Amino acid sequence: MAEEWTEILDLLCPMHARLDAAGTIRHAGPTLRKLSGEAAEGGARFLEIFELTRPRGIESMTDLAGCGGTRLQLRLRSGPRTRLKGMLAPLPDGGAVVNLSFGISILDAVRDYALTNADFAATDLAMEMLYLVEAKSAAMEASRMLNLRLRGAMIAAEEQAYTDTLTGLKNRRALDHVLARLIGRGEDFALMQLDLDRFKAVNDTMGHAAGDHVLQHVARILVEETRERDTVARIGGDEFVLLLLRPGARTQIAALAARLIARIEAPIVLGEDRAAISASAGTALSRDYKAPEAERLLADADAALYAAKRAGRAGHAFGACRSGAAGEDRRAERDPPHPR
Repeated sequence: MAEEWTEILDLLCPMHARLDAAGTIRHAGPTLRKLSGEAAEGGARFLEIFELTRPRGIESMTDLAGCGGTRLQLRLRSGPRTRLKGMLAPLPDGGAVVNLSFGISILDAVRDYALTNADFAATDLAMEMLYLVEAKSAAMEASRMLNLRLRGAMIAAEEQAYTDTLTGLKNRRALDHVLARLIGRGEDFALMQLDLDRFKAVNDTMGHAAGDHVLQHVARILVEETRERDTVARIGGDEFVLLLLRPGARTQIAALAARLIARIEAPIVLGEDRAAISASAGTALSRDYKAPEAERLLADADAALYAAKRAGRAGHAFGACRSGAAGEDRRAERDPPHPR
């Protein structure tokens, strides 16, 4: 083949191979040489470098020459064994020209052989396809990152919607959600409502900053004295609710209330001043109701809380229930006040 034709084929078909009648590679395009290395330059036979997977049974140049105009599927016998597609055109001297392409293996080939735009014919759309793939990958990655940020923002917003910003405890909305879930599952739980005594005096005499500090201090005590499975919420200014899952006997609940009150009564250091507060608590037990209702539990716990306040504050009471197993009224049972 004339030298000028060789140069033209190198330019238009950089992955071509010119074979003689024996199937020996007499010339390989620049990109094909990059793939096969010295093998394509050393007079190797085409079928020694490439394995035809379709059509099958190709073992000689005679078999190969019979595939003129047929789509070929083949792969390199060594290296990354890149899969290729090809087309063979017979020559009058018994040889042939085989032109190859990567097909869907283009991404792997570019990675494995460090190919650039210069390794493809000017009219080949492979690089444009790669640019589109890269652009799509970049867009998908940007979309994934955006979705992660949006998801994070949604989680943060949801968390904020269920959190009391001052104390970090659950808020009333979160309490309602957890309470409905416990009732729906038929869980055994206690609802303890706790209210601070003499808190207004702290706000009036020391200022709201001191009052905020006291509320945060109380919140820490409530979290420290309860378990991970329990829920602690601030539902008002100095009003807190504890949902105690599987709380045990009344004596255990009363003991918890006594510990909470004792710790809350300890003087709180505020700079050079000290805040002296206390707390009262009332508890309603889900087991005391045939069909517990959130509003009723909250109302009965609140009534027990105020019964404790009326009895002298710094105490705890259990709420009355009119829907127990016997269907009879039971008065609030007040625990002895915790010693001041």
